[in-house]
Amino acid sequence: MTNWAAYEASLRQRGSLTIWFCEEAIQAWRAAPRTTRGGQPRYSAVAIETALTLRALFHLAFRQTEGLIGSLMQMFQLDLPVPDHTTLSRRARTLAVLIRPQTTGPLHLLVDSTGLKLSGPGEWLVEKHGCKTRRSWRKFHVGVDAASGQIVALELTTPDVDDASQVGPLLEQVTAPVERLIGDGAYDRTDVYAAVAARHSTAAVVAPPRADAVLGATAETAPTQRDRHIQAIARNGRMGWQRASGYNERAKVEAAIGRYKQVIGDRLRAHSDEGRRTELVIAANLLNRMFGLARPSYVRVS
Repeated sequence: MTNWAAYEASLRQRGSLTIWFCEEAIQAWRAAPRTTRGGQPRYSAVAIETALTLRALFHLAFRQTEGLIGSLMQMFQLDLPVPDHTTLSRRARTLAVLIRPQTTGPLHLLVDSTGLKLSGPGEWLVEKHGCKTRRSWRKFHVGVDAASGQIVALELTTPDVDDASQVGPLLEQVTAPVERLIGDGAYDRTDVYAAVAARHSTAAVVAPPRADAVLGATAETAPTQRDRHIQAIARNGRMGWQRASGYNERAKVEAAIGRYKQVIGDRLRAHSDEGRRTELVIAANLLNRMFGLARPSYVRVS
């Protein structure tokens, strides 16, 4: 590692607790007056997102989050209303929050998915009543920038949705140009190549073809990207193709998923899919902020 001092300082900074309210946040805390019919909200999206971010950071329940925000208002002597726990739960389902990665330049987009458990009866309750509960979970589809390690796109679906079908929705969230999309064998599908070509015409798709994959009808005269992958594997072997194509970068998206589960957890606490998506985006922004402080830089020594 060539930047140990800076990286070690960033690890300490991730645990450093410094909270302040800038003047813009104070002015934007209360909701703007409503111009249409209906009830007037008291809290702006800034207030709700701030509270939900602190909840994710400290792994708090809604009532404890309400208490934390109230104590901060007292500490800073701010005359601002404190969102109650029911408001936080309700507004989380409709909050329009966007993922905010810290990335520059063309991306090598790494895609993968994992399962996140849903909140439900605890192990003690199941053991006490002697019954079994059906395990419930959601599939977390994620797109990661290989250069920065930042989460740049995400989707939440039911378990029966396949990975390849979410490439289009993930790409719709990416504002920077994509130079290469890398995924495992689940993304070796025609619709994946089409989705990438429709949005980034010059982007390469790197996904390992199946062992029994065959060349297309035009492979000799006008080979597709997939044809070239099959030909390279036949010529250099699968391991040689992985090194030459950059497929091994895919390990970074698995590392990003591991960070999410270690820092945030492997369980979704919201009770609606809308609230769960908000929970995911806020957690991703939180991780991006932490990981943006510094990251290790390695060089091969032998």
